[in-house]
Amino acid sequence: MSSNDDDDDGDGESRDGDGRDDDGRDDDGRLRARVRGGERAAFAELYELYAAAVYHHALRLTGDWSVAEEVMSETFLAAWRGRGAVEAEGGSLRPWLFGIATNKARNADRSLRRRLAFLARRAEAGAGTGGDDAVGDFAEDVVGRIDDARRLAEVRRVLARLRRHEREVIALCVWGGLDYAQAAEALGVPVGTVRSRLSRARARLREIVEREIVERESRQSGRTERRTELRTERRAGRRTEPRSRRGEVESETAFAVLPIQEEAR
Repeated sequence: MSSNDDDDDGDGESRDGDGRDDDGRDDDGRLRARVRGGERAAFAELYELYAAAVYHHALRLTGDWSVAEEVMSETFLAAWRGRGAVEAEGGSLRPWLFGIATNKARNADRSLRRRLAFLARRAEAGAGTGGDDAVGDFAEDVVGRIDDARRLAEVRRVLARLRRHEREVIALCVWGGLDYAQAAEALGVPVGTVRSRLSRARARLREIVEREIVERESRQSGRTERRTELRTERRAGRRTEPRSRRGEVESETAFAVLPIQEEAR
């Protein structure tokens, strides 16, 4: 083989025979075209690129790990089925996937309620039956998630005070990292609508957080008074019932939502 042939093979660009880069990833435009054309390898690449992001977006919207996994799976299934609707021109497919996931998450609460009702019925049916079918100890797995779950639940409790479309723009723009145009693409609304929704959501979050801080300080003062009462009752020999930890959990709300406030500014 001549040296000219060798030069032709080494043209200074590291691409394989089908025009991909060394790392096997196409740029956004080529990946979009390949997904639109129904290429399975391209769809596998799409999943590898965005599965984690879609999962976390779904988790923030639903607040439940198992539901988020379902939403992620349904999102990619719907994306495959609807691949023909992908625009030929455009950039990243992340807004498209986030839009599908947002729609799937809207119906997730209904599915979760059905599942919880089913589990509750099973628990009632099996109560007191004993037997050797004891559930294995999975405490270590649970303990690792308790704190995160509690904080996520508190954030969702605060976000629940927002309108649904305000929660969605928070999830897309603040947590999901989409810009206004990408969020508008995901939601199928004008960019101006995204801007106004996000502005209203930020204002309402500030009000909620400020109110939570005032309430937390008030509860702390109340707990101090309650401890004094308990000491007095114990000295008097009266029996007292333990109080719930609801106040303690709720007092974390302002701190749990602070990352949202900081990123949304």
